[in-house]
Parts: sequence; C-alpha cells; structure tokens
Amino acid sequence: MTGPLLSVRGLSVNFRTPQGIVRALGNVSIQAGAGEVVGIVGESGCGKSTLAAAVGNLLPGNAEIAAGEIRFRDRDILRLGSDAQRQLRGREIAMVFQDPMTAFSPVLTIGEQLIEFQHQMTDVDKAEKRRRAEAMLARVGISDAGLRLNGYPHEMSGGMRQRTAIAAALLMSPSLLIADEPTTALDVTLEAQIIYLLRTLRRDYNGAIVVVSHHLGVIAELCDRVYVMYAGEVVESAPVDALFHQARHPYTRALLECDPARLDQPAEFLPTIAGEIPDLTVLPDGCSFAPRCALADDRCRIRPELTSLSEDHAARCHRVSP
Repeated sequence: MTGPLLSVRGLSVNFRTPQGIVRALGNVSIQAGAGEVVGIVGESGCGKSTLAAAVGNLLPGNAEIAAGEIRFRDRDILRLGSDAQRQLRGREIAMVFQDPMTAFSPVLTIGEQLIEFQHQMTDVDKAEKRRRAEAMLARVGISDAGLRLNGYPHEMSGGMRQRTAIAAALLMSPSLLIADEPTTALDVTLEAQIIYLLRTLRRDYNGAIVVVSHHLGVIAELCDRVYVMYAGEVVESAPVDALFHQARHPYTRALLECDPARLDQPAEFLPTIAGEIPDLTVLPDGCSFAPRCALADDRCRIRPELTSLSEDHAARCHRVSP
C-alpha cells in the first residue's frame, strides 16, 4: 500500500439535538502515515473527540455523517458493513479513552477483561491469551504483571489504569492507535509517566498514533505533525516544530500564548483567549474565529479557505500567503 495509513477527507458530522442541528465537524481532512504520531489540538468543544470517535466508528446515535470519507488502508470504512467494521475495531484500530477510571468493568478482574479483549483471536487458547496479557502489562511498565491480572480495577492507581488501558489497546497489535486526551484525568507526575510510555512505544510501534489533546506540552513531546481545530474545522496544520515556532493562524498563536509554560514570571491569572467558541447551531457566515480575533477586518466576513503555505504547512486565514 502506498500513501497514508489513515486519510480523512472532507468529513462533516452533525448532531441532532433539542436545540437544533449542531455542526460538530465541517469539511475536516487529516492524514496519518505508518510510524507517525499525529496530534489534534484545540479548546474543549472544537471537535477533537468527535473526530476521534468518527475514525473509530464510535459516534453516538444522534450523529449523522453529512459528507466525506474516512479511508483506512485505502478503504472507506464508512462504506463497510457492520461486521467488517467490528473486525477493524480492536484488531486494526484501537482507542485509549481519556478517563482511566471508567475504562474497565469494576466487577471483573483485569485478567478476565484483557483476555476478553482478544476474543477475535480464535486460533489462540485462553492460557496463551493470558500470557500475552501479562507480557503486555509488563511492556507498559506495570510491575508484578502476573499478580495484577488477578486484581480488580479499583486496586490500581489512575496511572496504572491508564497504562492498562494502553496495554489493552495494543494487545491486538493495531495499525492505528487513537489516544483521546490520554493524560487529562491524571496528575502531573502520572501525566509525565504516560508521556514517557507513549514516547517509548513510538520507537517500537510501526503503526500510526493519533493523539487528541488540549495540552500543548503533550503535543510538543509526542507528535511529528499537528492539526489545530477550532469550531469543528482544521484551521492550521504543520510539522510540530513549525507549528510551535512559526504558527501562522491567529488562533494557533493565541493558543500558544495561553500556554502556562511560557510564563517567565509568577502571575495571578493564567492567560486566556477573550470571547467564546461560537454556537455550533448558528455558525457565523465568515471566519468562525473572527469575533475573538484582534486582527479581524472586512475580509473576515467571507469564509476563508485552507491556504497551502508550503508542502506540509497550511492555514485557514485571509492574512496568510505562501
């Protein structure tokens, strides 16, 4: 196969709600190649998790894919039947969710659950599945892995549960791993452990990893390329170094300025972006970021297109040019 492992093209997703139709994603396109770690970053409510759920075909019942395609290994997974999609999940595409506290059933042992996660491996007996589960727990840094298999989720710390969730996702050796806010529910120490684990895994992992986060430090530590999302759209995409040092979209620059790591003096208040994300049931006609942008002018009344600035850098703003 040539080309990217994952290619999302022109994806638009709507949600039916009592308040009306919410346009969660609008004409979103991203790519991820084998051996690459791709980041998706933005404020809460910008569509990051919806995009991750769409790739995993885990959208809720009130969601509608209005346009676009999601190609995995050059097949549009949206056009596959339900059985074929189930075969992909776990074996080819796996997800790590943001809350390790609810990732596992509280009434089954860790071993029982990790064995069940391998149910698609019909040619492997239960003893071998248990051995594989123990080896994977050890690989993600859990000591006494054999004993942990007999324990329950509540007997683990948050960091251990998140490591176990990553182990569960990797048990089937998926080609695509999606990590949705993998460090959000953890304290700073545990967050550092998970970042170190993912950095270690990327060295041995030949699949693609998509990391969804609002935490710029996580993105900077882990990713090769980054997509910045705002109001359900990709507003900038670039290699990680270019994004952090040569950001072109005003929203990306505002996000970077809000990073607490950039503060060189103690401050009473953390920096924020003025204003609010627009109501996704009634989007403005022009640039979605214009109401919050200090650089907005009359041109912003017209919706900007995604402008290619170089071979691997693009931004959706009237002020940018190659």
